[in-house]
Amino acid sequence: MNRDKTGLKPTVVFARWISWIGHPLVFITLSIGVTVALRLANRAGLALLLTLFATVILPMALLLFRGFQSGRWSDPDVSVHAERIRFYPRAIFISAVAVIVLLLLQAPAFALRGATMTLFLLIVAALLNFRIKLSLHALFAFYSAIILFVVNPIAGAVAFALALLVFWSRVYLKRHDLSETLVGTLLGLLGGLVTAW
Repeated sequence: MNRDKTGLKPTVVFARWISWIGHPLVFITLSIGVTVALRLANRAGLALLLTLFATVILPMALLLFRGFQSGRWSDPDVSVHAERIRFYPRAIFISAVAVIVLLLLQAPAFALRGATMTLFLLIVAALLNFRIKLSLHALFAFYSAIILFVVNPIAGAVAFALALLVFWSRVYLKRHDLSETLVGTLLGLLGGLVTAW
């Protein structure tokens, strides 16, 4: 059986790469960039991107990095079920601040809808966390894919293909069982449909 320098099977290495690419922060950041680039003119798009970077992407990245570095959670995915109890309130606060800022700045309707749905999805995930550790990777991958498909079918098709790989990687790496990944997927698809239409 072939293994790389770390002694891991190629499928494990591939699954880990997909899992990193499919990290909610990475997937959402790329999706925001593509959506804004396709929907807005240069100056307005740049202003919106900077706003979203300052209110959502950077604070969330710092939350994950500092939480992992301090030992508050064991990995950047916040994979341990019990650790998510401390993660969700902070993530919800960041998301709520972003919605308020977008409202105050009278951001485009599609951006406000997306931010509001993201907040709603985090709240639902936090409530479900009392029963199940749903896959946030799957949730935000499929959520983003639906929105991207409406904006640009080609970008959406690529995102869907990647979302399916993310689904597989999370189950294959045993970060989630099938039911946790399915719940995340269904919630993401529903959120994407509501946001897009």
